[in-house]
Amino acid sequence: MPLKATIIPVTPFQQNCTLFWCDETMEGALVDPGGEADRLLAAVAEQGITLTKLLVTHGHLDHAGAVADLQERLSLPVEGPHVDDSFWIEAMAEQARSFGFPEGRPFIPSRWLRHGDHVTLGHLTLDVLHCPGHTPGHVVFHHAGSGLAQVGDVLFRGSIGRTDFPRGDHATLLSSIRDRLFPLGDDVAFIPGHGPMSTLGEERKTNPFVGEDS
Repeated sequence: MPLKATIIPVTPFQQNCTLFWCDETMEGALVDPGGEADRLLAAVAEQGITLTKLLVTHGHLDHAGAVADLQERLSLPVEGPHVDDSFWIEAMAEQARSFGFPEGRPFIPSRWLRHGDHVTLGHLTLDVLHCPGHTPGHVVFHHAGSGLAQVGDVLFRGSIGRTDFPRGDHATLLSSIRDRLFPLGDDVAFIPGHGPMSTLGEERKTNPFVGEDS
């Protein structure tokens, strides 16, 4: 059963918030609601989807800035990220001040995620991969049946995530990509945290940071 998805860029950073849903049940989740909560909810309503949870890849403001608002307004469970990103979530207000964003509020996930966990969405099951490096608690959501993944800021078309933030690590990020993402298969398409989609095969072959010639 295919996973349906639409991308809704939010915040001045044009972060790719992703609406995932099960086409059979029309139950959906927002992955990385970084801001503009009303706009996100309008997109959900336009698709006729019943929002059942919020998913978070990592604790940076542009990916999680609207989580507290949506969690409070809709009483939705929040799944992710890995607990190692708790320090980022606790510093949400500080992040907002640093980047000139509207007030940011911390939140407490209903469930911290670990590598090998699963997230259900209607009749679908998403696999959770812990992919640290950009942040220590970054996770990726992968639906094997659709060959689709939401990878947050781990990997981009032609690039990789920054590692100059607190507790970022370049070598760890490269290992996450090569040892956890690439083995998913060349045909897997991925939605990055910013910018256009690509496939793991394309990045494995041509990405200057992790490609075959790097």
